[in-house]
Amino acid sequence: MNHSSDLISGAATAATGTQTTSPEPPPRRRLSRPERERSIVEGAVKFFAEVGFDGDTRELTRRLNVTQSLLFKYFPNKASLVERVYQEVYVGRWNSYWEEIVADRRTSLQERLVRLYTDYAKTALTWDWVRLFMFSGLRGEAINQRYLGFLRSRILEPVAIELRAELGLPGPDRVPLNIQEIELVWGINARIFYFGQRRWIFNVPLESSVEELVQLTIEHFIAGANVLVPRIVQAQIDAAPAHAD
Repeated sequence: MNHSSDLISGAATAATGTQTTSPEPPPRRRLSRPERERSIVEGAVKFFAEVGFDGDTRELTRRLNVTQSLLFKYFPNKASLVERVYQEVYVGRWNSYWEEIVADRRTSLQERLVRLYTDYAKTALTWDWVRLFMFSGLRGEAINQRYLGFLRSRILEPVAIELRAELGLPGPDRVPLNIQEIELVWGINARIFYFGQRRWIFNVPLESSVEELVQLTIEHFIAGANVLVPRIVQAQIDAAPAHAD
């Protein structure tokens, strides 16, 4: 080995007084209050989706690199933080366009439902959406009940009404919706959500695209509903007490 070149290089460095040092990192920018709150909420969504709602806030603050006192400055308790997670994921990601699709009678109901659930799946089949929903149900949080009640009034009951209209059946003003009709529509959502469970809970990949699976799901629903819904509505009409003229 030739040590002379190393010695010369070292002597030159000593003579010039230059040293190779890493540049100092830029100072961290102080976050504004809205930015800090947004950072906490985004971190809480990821944290609870990973570990569940039993996750400890101390561990959350450690991951966020903030103090507990700072966390509680924005959210006075864990319940308020969980409520914000619900608002962020389930209310904040709701798209009113889905309701418009259901009501648009310029196309068949089957076409509308394919459009609706293809777009809805982009939101409802994400990692955090599916896992938070499952953890909420297991822990008994109110997230599930509140969201499902919201879903029923905004999508399921309107779909049941549109199905009657497409089949030429009496509207709910003449014959109230039957719980069996709504349960049929629940079946669409249950199947769509199962695709998310397979991917994010069971770690079983889907063997077809979500678009193809939605198409099959809706075709299956329409085929069955065309037979069952007229029977359900007629049974309700037959069971209604006769009115005297």
